[in-house]
Amino acid sequence: MTQSDSQDRMPVETFIGLGSNLQEPVRQVREAIRTLAMLPHVALLARSRLYRTAPVGPPGQPDYVNAVVRLRTDLAPVALLRALHGIEIAQGRHRDGTRWGPRVLDLDILIYGDQRIAVPGLRIPHPEMAKRAFVLVPLADVAAPDLLVPGMGVLADLLESCDRSGVAVLDGCDP
Repeated sequence: MTQSDSQDRMPVETFIGLGSNLQEPVRQVREAIRTLAMLPHVALLARSRLYRTAPVGPPGQPDYVNAVVRLRTDLAPVALLRALHGIEIAQGRHRDGTRWGPRVLDLDILIYGDQRIAVPGLRIPHPEMAKRAFVLVPLADVAAPDLLVPGMGVLADLLESCDRSGVAVLDGCDP
């Protein structure tokens, strides 16, 4: 990480989605949350409960464990993404180009302040989040209902129009 990745940047509130459905998913998500909390230039503000969710994508894969954390960071969006990819790799993720397949760990920048960003390899807010209960339900644990998701709408409205049938709190599994 270079000094310019955070130098003279105002801290921004950001929301990160976490998901895993391989190699002890609860452990994978908890470890990622611990690692996020220890990143330089990042403060962990809140973490959601853990949720068991039905997979999106190819049939036959195990259910996911999903969560969302709220952070404050002065890292630039691309620098934050590099840090997230580093955590994924350290926990055993291998990117092979498979879309929506099983994953040891998936970390996504959902929201970065009020910014809309579209650069190669990074789109913020996350383009599919408004349709995905596995993102919106844990996001609602750590964000105000009136949170404006840039270009998508208010969190409470997005959540109300989303099918939540495949999302369940994991009892006894605090993050």
